[in-house]
Amino acid sequence: MAGRRGGGRADARARAGRRKKRSKVKIGLGVAVSLLVLTTAGAGWIYVKLDGNIDTFGADGISGDRPPASDKGANILVIGSDARTDGNSDLGGGSKGDIGRSDTAFLLHTYADQKHAVAVSIPRDTLVDIPPCRLPDGSWTTGQHNTMFNEAYSVGQSAKGNPACSQNTVEKLTGLRVNHTIVVDFKGFAVMTKAVGGVQVCLPQDVYQKDLNPHRATRGERIFAKGPQTVAGQRALDYVRIRHGIGDGSDIGRIKRQQAFVAALIKKVKSDGMSPTRLLPLADAATQSMTVDPGLGSAQKLMSFALSMKSIDLHNTKFVTLPWRYQGARVAIVHPDADALWAALKADRTLDGQDAGGHHNKQAATSPSPGATEQVSGKGISVTVYNGTSVTGLAARAADTLKDHGFTVTGTATARSHHQNTVITYGPGRKDQADTLARLFPGADVQQSPAAAGISVTLGTTYVNGAFTASPPPTTVPSGVADGARSADDDPCANLSYG
Repeated sequence: MAGRRGGGRADARARAGRRKKRSKVKIGLGVAVSLLVLTTAGAGWIYVKLDGNIDTFGADGISGDRPPASDKGANILVIGSDARTDGNSDLGGGSKGDIGRSDTAFLLHTYADQKHAVAVSIPRDTLVDIPPCRLPDGSWTTGQHNTMFNEAYSVGQSAKGNPACSQNTVEKLTGLRVNHTIVVDFKGFAVMTKAVGGVQVCLPQDVYQKDLNPHRATRGERIFAKGPQTVAGQRALDYVRIRHGIGDGSDIGRIKRQQAFVAALIKKVKSDGMSPTRLLPLADAATQSMTVDPGLGSAQKLMSFALSMKSIDLHNTKFVTLPWRYQGARVAIVHPDADALWAALKADRTLDGQDAGGHHNKQAATSPSPGATEQVSGKGISVTVYNGTSVTGLAARAADTLKDHGFTVTGTATARSHHQNTVITYGPGRKDQADTLARLFPGADVQQSPAAAGISVTLGTTYVNGAFTASPPPTTVPSGVADGARSADDDPCANLSYG
């Protein structure tokens, strides 16, 4: 009996233990479910909050005459705006009724392998062609020739600026489709640097108040000491805005320091970890003063876009400046160096010529000259020929070839800008004729323009020795561009000024 009573007590204890264990399991499961619900609800609340922060600009300002879409990486235009509204005047000075201006811009190309990226800075004073852009009243401007790049953002004279016009201009300049455009103003920039706990920068020399504001009568106090230091908020803004008193005082030198700053910011974010928990405070800070295209117009899209770049290595994140030279007080683009750079990005090739997307354009590399092997009937098709290269007489030679195929050449002229690739432009109702012409131009971009009355062909550098051929993508960009590149893991004190 005693044994049975002892056994009964043991059984009871075992049953109680099993009940207690099941209770713990139930409690643990309940806590897990509760945490999941709370986490999901919290994330939902955060996304709603971020969605409320984000401003978008209208897609109706994007040109209908765009480069073709590509699966060879993505291109993101990033614009730094010094609009003086919404608290920015306290950080940058100026009138609260001032128009939006862009002093900083770079085109970020992320490669298809999601392991490489290159940011190409476009100097604000670069002379470019600005295509027709939409005004606030819905009308469109006429194109502008040989105009400073930062004028595109100011088209329409609005406080919010005109990011769509800047995007149109970059697409015309590069021949690359811009997948997304992001505008960050002074206020948002300052808050972002605080959100990450400051960014390490370096100064090549002591900097004084007069260096930041050359209109001062005296040198003023020292605001930065020579050497490395951590900056955030207003001091971060002062660092990226300094132009005078360092190097030759040019915008080119400032671009080098801005590249170093962005590299340091990326390094800091990656070192902190690119998890949603880490990114949300930064995203909250960024979206408060950010304007994006409709494709990034929600928190979910913006966060997904940011997380898609988490595998890009710091050493494989490069910064370069558009090949340039001084033209008086302005900046002129150096051809064909710039053309080779855009061609490399279009082919998804890194600065050292590596294919970072696994794409190979075998057809472009092996296509013979159709002019020599194929007879194309151009009867009844009129074409105007433009020379988009620096080779004298190229348009005339192309015109002769077109005439041999029965096309009517209505005229030849020099294009306003250089082209790497040949471009065929056609007006409404002329697509079939343009496609016939395109048989003589393997790899040419064929684009419709509502404003075009007929058909034109602008010869790029792929036109060689009077034959229409599609050349393989360049294996490397010019050494002057590649050798001057900065990596995100470079010494922050290296290569900080020009002149």
